[in-house]
Amino acid sequence: MVRSGADEDGEAGGGTAPATVSDRIWTVPNVLSMLRLLGVPLFLWLVLGPEADWWALLVLAFAGASDWLDGKIARAWNQASRLGTVLDPLADRLYIFAALLGLVVRGIIPWWLMAILVLRDVLIIGALPLLRHFGYGPLPVNFAGKAATLCLLYAFPLLFIAGHQSLVGDVARIMGWAFALWGTALYWWAGLLYAVQGLGLIARTRRARAR
Repeated sequence: MVRSGADEDGEAGGGTAPATVSDRIWTVPNVLSMLRLLGVPLFLWLVLGPEADWWALLVLAFAGASDWLDGKIARAWNQASRLGTVLDPLADRLYIFAALLGLVVRGIIPWWLMAILVLRDVLIIGALPLLRHFGYGPLPVNFAGKAATLCLLYAFPLLFIAGHQSLVGDVARIMGWAFALWGTALYWWAGLLYAVQGLGLIARTRRARAR
């Protein structure tokens, strides 16, 4: 059996994981996560097509609210599921990628910021087969990862607003870049913590197998 410590909240959630994790698909948290995933292409079209930034920000606001809500429901109604542990962080990462892509294409942020953030996720995903080889699933969510995701999800709406020339845009630019840089640092710090934890689990399993 694959061991996993990931919770229903993904990196943006909070609290401890529910006591039981089921194989159910049609739960309220999973439906919310599916709706959030459907919003990703809509968000990207709004940003790159008509450049309807305010509508795009409403989609992001829905994503953030549903992300918080599905974690609360999963714990309160005991509806944590294995599918939820996949859908929830997947939705967060897709929104981060979509927002980064939109900001880069629109020339609001440089390409290197997107490259730094995407590289971290590529390394994390690339490590999953190795963990599964030793009997582990996705690692438990850590506080740095949650904080990083929240910072980035605060940064992106502000940076979109910063693309509009106004006093509000100037203030949003300062705040947006502060959240973006802090979130990027935390994102990599969380990745380092995952690496240390993963290597520790692998070493422990190797010692146990050698006995």
